[in-house]
This record gives sequence, structure tokens and C-alpha cells, in this order.
Amino acid sequence: MTKQAANWSPYDNNGGSCVAIAGIDYCVIAADTRMSTGYSILTREYSKICKLADKSLMASSGFQADVKALQKLLAARHLIYQHQHNKQMSCPAMAQLLSNTLYYKRFFPYYSFNVLGGLDTEGKGCVYTYDAVGSYERVGYGCQGSGSTLIMPFLDNQLKSPSPLLLPAQDAVTPLSEAEAVDLVKTCFASATERDIYTGDKLEIVVLNADGIRREYMELRRD
Repeated sequence: MTKQAANWSPYDNNGGSCVAIAGIDYCVIAADTRMSTGYSILTREYSKICKLADKSLMASSGFQADVKALQKLLAARHLIYQHQHNKQMSCPAMAQLLSNTLYYKRFFPYYSFNVLGGLDTEGKGCVYTYDAVGSYERVGYGCQGSGSTLIMPFLDNQLKSPSPLLLPAQDAVTPLSEAEAVDLVKTCFASATERDIYTGDKLEIVVLNADGIRREYMELRRD
């Protein structure tokens, strides 16, 4: 009888989808609240959106234990920054810090797929999308997670962003109003929930603008 090798992995994928859209003076960041493993739902009420600074929010899918470790490390680094500089970190600075933090762990990566959204130093909306080892890009809209293959083509169709090869460089922000962006996000998740078993239960939408942070919720399919 041949001996079976132990099939253990330090990683798991807890599913879920995250979307962010940047506008002229706002940023909308949204994620569902379902956390799964395999065909089991662990909880229907798990928030994937984390406030890193007054003008920076991060939504993460993937392995939620690694996400929690990453969030704690970023919070500690941000606290050190505040003590040294006597101010909050800007969103572009937080984007670089997140990239460096992920790249530092590239040989045993945080299994987290992040999208960072917020307002830059000029008050414009900004979205940064990442892979697991810190490669990042500033975009007008971004999507990560198990439903990203369903949501991203729809966003591309609705919001076609300018090519980064165009000269002079085009602005990455989307032309939508804040209300239109929120409606578009709701449509994305309503569609993705129909086909992706790891996305569902409830949609959490966070809108960040000059007035501060506002949260909205929408029920999704629970099956």
C-alpha cells in the first residue's frame, strides 16, 4: 500500500469580491460580507473593508487570516508615521507602503488581493489595485476577488479607462457622479452574486468624499 502524502497548505481562499471606483472628488469602495471555505459559509456578516487612514480605505479578499495580519501591520506602521510626521498618511503614500509591505513578504506572501481607495493630496478620487506580491497600479476603477472575472468586464464596458500609453497622460478618474457610481456598484454585485457562489449575503458600500465617510448596505442573494 502506497503512503499518501499529507495535503496540508498554510493558505486558504475565503472568497468574496471587492470593487472600487474613483471619481472627481469621491471614491466608492465596496465588498460583499460573505466569508466561505470550500462549500461552507463561515459567516454572512464579515466586513472586508478596513479604514487605514482618514483618506484611505482598503478592501481585501483571499485568505482572511493573512488579511488581518496585513491590516494590523499597516495600522502599526501608520501609527509610527503619525508620531514621526505629526500628520495622517496620504492615500498615495499608503499605496506605496502597502506595495512595500507585500513585496517584503514575496517569498512567503500574504495571500490577500487588495484594492486601495481614497482621496489624493488634491482631493481627487484614487484607486490602486494590487497582486499578492505588491505590484500595483493607479486606476480609475478596480476589482479583486472570486467575482472579479465577472465584474471587471462589466466595469470595462461601462467605464472604459484611457490607455496608459496615451500622451499626454489622461486622468484615471471616472466621469460618473457619486450616485451613479454607487448604482453601478450595486448592479455589479447583483450580477456577480447570480453566478459566483463565494459572493453574496450583503453588500457593504463605503463612500469617501470631502465631507467624510458614509456607509450603505444592500441585501444580496443568501444561497
